[in-house]
Amino acid sequence: MDAIRKQASRLREQVARQQQAVFKQFGGGGHGSSLSDNAELHQHQKLEKLYISTRAAKHYQRDIVRGVEGYIVTGSKQVEIGTKLSEDSRKYGSENTCTNGNVLTRAALSYGRARAQMEKERGNMLKALGTQVAEPLRAMVMGAPLEDARHLAQRYDRIRQEAEAQATEVARRQAKARESQGHPDILTKLESAEAKLQDLKANMTTLGKEAASALSSVEDQQQKLTLERLISMVESERAYHQRVLQILDQLEGEMVSERQRIEAPTTPSSNADNMPPPPSYEEANGVFASHMHDTSTDSMGYFLGEVLFPYHGVTDVELSLTAGEYVVVRKVTGNGWAEGECKGKAGWFPYEYIERRERVLASKVSEVF
Repeated sequence: MDAIRKQASRLREQVARQQQAVFKQFGGGGHGSSLSDNAELHQHQKLEKLYISTRAAKHYQRDIVRGVEGYIVTGSKQVEIGTKLSEDSRKYGSENTCTNGNVLTRAALSYGRARAQMEKERGNMLKALGTQVAEPLRAMVMGAPLEDARHLAQRYDRIRQEAEAQATEVARRQAKARESQGHPDILTKLESAEAKLQDLKANMTTLGKEAASALSSVEDQQQKLTLERLISMVESERAYHQRVLQILDQLEGEMVSERQRIEAPTTPSSNADNMPPPPSYEEANGVFASHMHDTSTDSMGYFLGEVLFPYHGVTDVELSLTAGEYVVVRKVTGNGWAEGECKGKAGWFPYEYIERRERVLASKVSEVF
C-alpha cells in the first residue's frame, strides 16, 4: 500500500510539472486563447502586418491598372476624334477654292498636320501606359508569388488556431489528471495531447518563418515595381506633353505669321527693319545651323517654302535669300522669324518672305541642298 501511495505521489508531481510547463508556453482559457511565447507572438504580429501591407498594395496596383485602362479607353476615343478633325482640316485645305487668297487654306493644312502629329503622340503615350504600366502591374496582381505567400500565411493561421485549441485541450487533461490522482489512461491521453501540441508548435514555427519570408519578399517587390511603374507613367505623360507643346509652338508660329501676312503690305521689306532680332540658336531649343538636323525637332514636320521676296541677312545668324529659291523651313517662331536651310547654308529669315509649297519639282528640291 505504501508503495502505491508513493507511486501516486510521484505521478501527481509529474503531472504538476507538466501542467506548469504547458501553462508557461500556452495561455489557458477557452477557444479564443492565444499563444504566449514572445517569439511566436512577435512572428504572428509581423505576419499580420505583412498580410495587411501586401493586400493594400495589391488593391492599389489593381486601382492603377483600372485607372490606366480607363484612361486608354477614353484617350483612344480622343485620338479617333482628333484624327477625324485632322482629316477634315486637310480636306478643306486641299479642296478649298476660295477666291480671296489661300491663307486659310495653308492654315487648315498646317493645323491638320499638327493635329495628326499630336494624335500620333497621344497614341504612343497610351501604348506606353498599357505596356509599361498596366501590364506589369496586372501580372504581379495575378502572379503566383503573391498567392503562394498568402496561402502560406493562411496555413500558418489555421495551424495556430489548432495549436491554441490543443493548448486548451492539454490544460483540460492536466486538470482531469490531477482529479484522477494519476490514472494511467488519463496520463497516457495527456502525454499524447502534449506530444501533438509540441508537433503543432514546431510546424507552426517553421511555417510562420516561411510565410514571413515569402510575404516580405512580395512586399519588397510590390513597393519597387509599383514605384517604378508610377515613375514610368509620369515620364510617358511628361514626354507626351512636351512633344505636344513643341508641335503647338510650331503651329502657332506658322499661323501667326499667316495672319501677319494678311495684315502686312504686299511688299514686306518695310516691316523687316521693325522686326525684333532673331533668336539665338540656344534660345530656339538647340536648332543648329548645320547640315545636321536636331533630332528633337525632326518629327515636328519640316517643309519647303518658296522665297517670294529677296532678303539680305544682317547678322551672322541670318540667312540671305533670293526670290524664286526654295528653302527647307525647320522652325517658325511667334515673332515672325523662321529658321531653315538653303544651298548648304542655314540661318534665320522673316517667315513672311516665303510661302509654303506642298508640291515642288524634283529639280527645285535638289537645288535646296
